[in-house]
Parts: sequence; structure tokens; C-alpha cells
Amino acid sequence: MKVLDLRCAQDHRFEGWFASEDDAQSQISRGLVQCPVCADQAVTRLPSAPRLNLSGATAPAAPVAGKPAEADPQRQAQAALQALYLKAVRQVLAQTEDVGDRFAEEARRMHYDEAPERGIRGKASPEEVRALAEEGIETFPLVVPDALKQTAH
Repeated sequence: MKVLDLRCAQDHRFEGWFASEDDAQSQISRGLVQCPVCADQAVTRLPSAPRLNLSGATAPAAPVAGKPAEADPQRQAQAALQALYLKAVRQVLAQTEDVGDRFAEEARRMHYDEAPERGIRGKASPEEVRALAEEGIETFPLVVPDALKQTAH
């Protein structure tokens, strides 16, 4: 099993697990690998240093107390923001009803007190979103990575 560091065109960094180097390149070139944050399929492999266990080699230096092994503050901040975003998306998915293509219709029904008010999510065209805004119905787009749309087994 190969664990590779990957990056999308938006500079989101994540890991990918593959059977081999060839398998990784094959999946990436066929667009089967996508960013878990933004679903971008323009994924590239980041350089990584292999760990070699040689006889007589010393163990790597222990991280400084309180500091992680990778101390790049910008990369840590980006990883923390990605984690918070994914947590927020999971919370929205758990606390809202998916009304699919009926989003605009259901939002109007709630706005005009024809349906009980509740959290909903779904799909709407740009024209539908503009029409809702003109009626005073606020919406916001939420990018949901494909990995979060699927049921975990």
C-alpha cells in the first residue's frame, strides 16, 4: 500500500492510498482522484521523502515538545481550516433535509408559510437563486465534496 501526499489546483493538500505507484498515476490521469475539500480533479502528487530503515541508522529526532513534526505554520493553518470546513459541511448535512431539485419550490413554500420552517438543502439554478433573492429568500451555496455525499460503509 502506497500513501501519497497530493494537492489539488486550489492548493488543498490531502493523502491518497493506492495499491502501487502505477495505480496512483493511472487513477490520477483518468480523473478518478478528487480533492475531498473542493472536488477538484486536477490533482498532482507532492514530493515526499521515503523513510529508509538502514542498519545502524539512528532514529529521527523527536519533535520539540508541544510542536508537531511539521512546523510550517501556513500549512498547519490551511489543514486546520480544511478540517473545520469539512466538519461544518458534515454538520449541515446531518441537520438539514435534502429536497433535491425541489429546493426553490420548498424554500418558497416555507417563506410563504405554506410548509413548516426547517433546514433544507438541494439544487437550484442561478436563475432560481436570483428569483429567490428578489423575493427576499436568502440562500447560500455550499460545496459538498462527493466523498461526503456517499453513505459510509
